[in-house]
Amino acid sequence: MASRRRSRTGARLFAVYAAASLFPVIALGAVLMRGYHDDGLRHALDQGRAQAAVIEQMAIAPALRGADRSQGLSDGERERLRAATDLAIFRGSVFRLRLLGFDGHVSFSDDGDASGAVPVDDPAFRAAVHGAVDARFAASVPHSRALAIRVLQPVVAESNGRAIGVLEVYLPYDRIAAQVQADTRSAITRLALGLLGLYAVLAAISWWTTRSLRRHAAANEHQALHDPLTGLPNRELFRRTAEDELDRSRTGGRGALVLVDLDHFKEVNDTLGHHAGDELLCIVGDRLRESLRTDDTVARLGGDEFGLVLPGSGDREETVALLTRVRQELGQEVTLDGATLSMEASFGVCFYPEDADSVEGLLQHADAAMYHGKHGPTGVVVYEPAASRPAMEALVLQRELRLALDRDEFVLHYQPKLELRTGRVAGLEALVRWQHPTRGLLPPSEFLPVAERCELIEPLTGWVLAQALADSTAWTAHGHDWTVAVNVSARNLSSMDFVDTVRGLLRRADVPPDRLRLEVTETALAFDADLARQVVGALAGHGIAMSIDDFGIGFTGLSQLRTLDVAEIKIDRSFIAGLPDSEQDRAIVRSVIDLAHMLGCIVTAEGVESEAVAAWLREAGCDHGQGYLWMRPSRWTDVVGVERAAALGARTEARS
Repeated sequence: MASRRRSRTGARLFAVYAAASLFPVIALGAVLMRGYHDDGLRHALDQGRAQAAVIEQMAIAPALRGADRSQGLSDGERERLRAATDLAIFRGSVFRLRLLGFDGHVSFSDDGDASGAVPVDDPAFRAAVHGAVDARFAASVPHSRALAIRVLQPVVAESNGRAIGVLEVYLPYDRIAAQVQADTRSAITRLALGLLGLYAVLAAISWWTTRSLRRHAAANEHQALHDPLTGLPNRELFRRTAEDELDRSRTGGRGALVLVDLDHFKEVNDTLGHHAGDELLCIVGDRLRESLRTDDTVARLGGDEFGLVLPGSGDREETVALLTRVRQELGQEVTLDGATLSMEASFGVCFYPEDADSVEGLLQHADAAMYHGKHGPTGVVVYEPAASRPAMEALVLQRELRLALDRDEFVLHYQPKLELRTGRVAGLEALVRWQHPTRGLLPPSEFLPVAERCELIEPLTGWVLAQALADSTAWTAHGHDWTVAVNVSARNLSSMDFVDTVRGLLRRADVPPDRLRLEVTETALAFDADLARQVVGALAGHGIAMSIDDFGIGFTGLSQLRTLDVAEIKIDRSFIAGLPDSEQDRAIVRSVIDLAHMLGCIVTAEGVESEAVAAWLREAGCDHGQGYLWMRPSRWTDVVGVERAAALGARTEARS
């Protein structure tokens, strides 16, 4: 349909071009024909002048040479003039010939008729008297209806060049006109052929131009509606297709809209590079297209998300069976840069028109179903209103998180880490909070899991790092030498680009690398141990200390701990809380302290909430403590008073 529409548009455009080019060709032809006509008339008058000059020089002047001008013309002179002009009159090459004196008197007339002579006050006569030649068309001559050329020519019969009279001669125009018309017709024929050729060239240019414009418009339309990487329809064309199918559904049609999201695609980009990720996207697009029906639409909506429109797929069981087969074919192994991968995907299915009557509603419901597919036992999930409510809430939270980053709604609170022996604050741990516009101040547990899933954790970590380094600059200016610790996730350690990001932030904040400590959980280190080891090693190589957070509940083995560049081990609060009553916890904590010290690491106990626990840790040789005993997370400006109180308590404990 679009092709036929472009063809009709192109035909109309060509017709307009052809008409537009025909008009100047016709106008040019008319101007040139008018010019040829005027040139013909001028040529006729020039021929008349030339013929009159010949008559004057060859017939009139010789007949009057030596005559006495004071006595007028003698009979002999008139006879010689008649003899000299009779042949021209007889043959019709001259209609009338008369010789006029300067006073207008007719001295000689070929037919003896002296009436109707040019008056002396005629500008043409006066010009001839003064030596000029005047030629013009005469309407008629006596006894003839033919058009003539009248020429007034001075007669010079003496060698001194002085005129002795004026020759009035009427020459027939028909012979001259015939020659002029023949020349004009020949010129017009050549002109017509030339203009016809010019029009043909312009028509060819118009045809080529309109065809090029059609192709260019088609190419632009294709680029505007298709993904440049995979060649599949893009989000806009997908939306148009879905809207067309919804319109058909209002007359009884049914179908399904499906969203497909690849699982762990980011890891492919991070480990094999973006070129491998692009190749994988092309393979996925081809497999989706080949495994579906010809009437189905496959589109790439952006990133690793694809969309399907399946018209006529009203039966839920058949649709799920089809998509399950498609998912299996999609998951077949593929080799990229020597690495064999098995790509999995999550499918969210929404049926129209029963589930939604708008494209936005279908996309929202399919997205909610796909969310369940990513976190459920099956990869193909059909939208169910009741089951999708938590997913809808998560989607709302995702959108709000994106807006929160743009609106700068996050704040940092800090919890100090104190030296147990002296009570001095060694550093502050930055803890992010979300100042939600309607729900108030939210702790990390309310939004960090969602940020991890929707890949907002990286920009959020970047914001936390930048703000923490800015605060570090502020408290350093107030005379405090505290380090600042920032928690990072597994996604941050999945790319070497994170090292450059951290270095760039330190450079812009003008903070030395040894003032920053990055905390990572054991679980994050186990996500991709080899890559995490490389990233941690690169950060440590630039002077940025690393801490293992929540030590004891994750997956860090002794061999892995031995190979990591770690400066600090933080014992999880679950072991610290049971210290007063549990001999097993005391044995574990003491062993961890000894092990960490042997590896050259500082040991920090998390979750210290009583002075008895602090005293036991101090006696066991633990370096730092962190917990509600000293301070809940708050603004960094509130830490100064806590440091004074902790130092006083440590001195009191030491004296006792």
